[in-house]
Amino acid sequence: MPFVAVSRSTALVALGVLLLVLALAGHRLAQAGTASAPDVVVPLEPVAQAPTRRALVVHVVGAVRRPGLYRLREGARVADAVSRAGGATGRAELAALNLAAPLVDGIQVLVPRRVAASQAFEATGGDPSAAGTAGLGRKLSLFSATADQLDELPGVGPITAQKILDYRAEHGPFRSVDDLDAVPGIGPTRIEQLRDFVTP
Repeated sequence: MPFVAVSRSTALVALGVLLLVLALAGHRLAQAGTASAPDVVVPLEPVAQAPTRRALVVHVVGAVRRPGLYRLREGARVADAVSRAGGATGRAELAALNLAAPLVDGIQVLVPRRVAASQAFEATGGDPSAAGTAGLGRKLSLFSATADQLDELPGVGPITAQKILDYRAEHGPFRSVDDLDAVPGIGPTRIEQLRDFVTP
């Protein structure tokens, strides 16, 4: 086979034409492949949303500072409802209430009041022994009683309650209920009324 001499410029032109032909052929093949390929639709999955916490509405009544309707978050406890109502008053009997109980929408939270000894005394027709069991359930200690607690005893008002506290501060703790006789304004009759309600 005879050798054909090709100049450098001719070889470059031929190479360029060949590359152009290949590029056009590849472009046509790509278009043909795209036209014949079926459309594939990938369904989009919804983005999971965080569950919204619904509000609870509860009615707080009884021995709280601001009784009324309150809106609280889901998962709140009875203690949260009492706190939203301004907290319990000094006469609240919180031991009778489960503060850890979860709240349910639409319920009433009743914070009970302590039964005053004088109320129990009246409710039992003046029978001290019956009042002792129906009222406080346990006797009030004269050693640690506060003015409010003493004020709730039958026949003891705020003035006499303060006199008891003053006597205790000056003379030390009471050794017996009979020591109340030394407090101004308390006589033997009152001591007999108080005997079933208090301890030294």
